[in-house]
Amino acid sequence: MMFTIDYAKGKTNSIYSHCLTLRRTVFVIEQQIDENLEMDDKDDVSFHYLLKVDEKPAATARYRETQEGIKLERFAVLKGFRGRGLGQKVLEKILADVSEYQKIIYLNAQESAVSFYLKNHFEIQGQPFFEAGIRHFKMTYVRENG
Repeated sequence: MMFTIDYAKGKTNSIYSHCLTLRRTVFVIEQQIDENLEMDDKDDVSFHYLLKVDEKPAATARYRETQEGIKLERFAVLKGFRGRGLGQKVLEKILADVSEYQKIIYLNAQESAVSFYLKNHFEIQGQPFFEAGIRHFKMTYVRENG
């Protein structure tokens, strides 16, 4: 299995358009999240990551700077590509890319993904909450070097 990960900032590039298609498929069609909630005004200030398997778009995520730190968001792997560690590859790439920032790295994880993030050095912060009708937990990254 050959894979590549590319990224770009903002919305005016082909990477973003592939990421958007993936997000629509996973969040809007599969999870039935309202498209108006999924498509927010943060895409133009975010770095969008696209993982391709044999040149086919398979997984995506984004990150952006916020007042709290670096927020990781919109992790999605197409159904036919799940269970192959692709989400892990995207997460590792983003964490490597943001490691130079001396800021808190955090995300809001859907309950079904919490165990994945716990295995990857994230800790739950506070109580669960609902976003787009789905239970989420705020999680922060614990840097391995302290």
